[in-house]
Amino acid sequence: MSDDANENNEEPLASPTDWVADHVRRYVESDGADGHIMNGVPCALITHRGRRSGRLRRTPVVYGRDGDRIVIIASRGGSDHHPSWFQNLQAEPSVHVQVLGEHFDLKARVAEGSERATLWEMMVGVYGDFADYQKKTEREIPVLILEPSGAG
Repeated sequence: MSDDANENNEEPLASPTDWVADHVRRYVESDGADGHIMNGVPCALITHRGRRSGRLRRTPVVYGRDGDRIVIIASRGGSDHHPSWFQNLQAEPSVHVQVLGEHFDLKARVAEGSERATLWEMMVGVYGDFADYQKKTEREIPVLILEPSGAG
């Protein structure tokens, strides 16, 4: 889902939450110089297609790196429900990722078993609140790996 492949020049929908929309706008306009680090943690932008609307959406997420893979957590602050962006990636795993001024077209998959456990601990090291979020819900918070097509 490269920016170039978006032949309609479709602009991703802004978040209805003002502070999130502002964060995304500043990140895009500054190539991440303003917004890559937020509250002390690294943020990437993921652009994904809405499973119901079919529209592009751009969402900031805390991320970690595992080699050439980007790792993100579908925590929704410990809610009992998955975030919409996670559900969108389950329906269509192609995702465009921006980290600072770098852009990647990747595929999302959910980590399982020992891979999940290892990456979960890595991400708790990036953002300790993830451990607290898991305590708030009975659902196992998904760990997603964003990687080049054909990897995994």
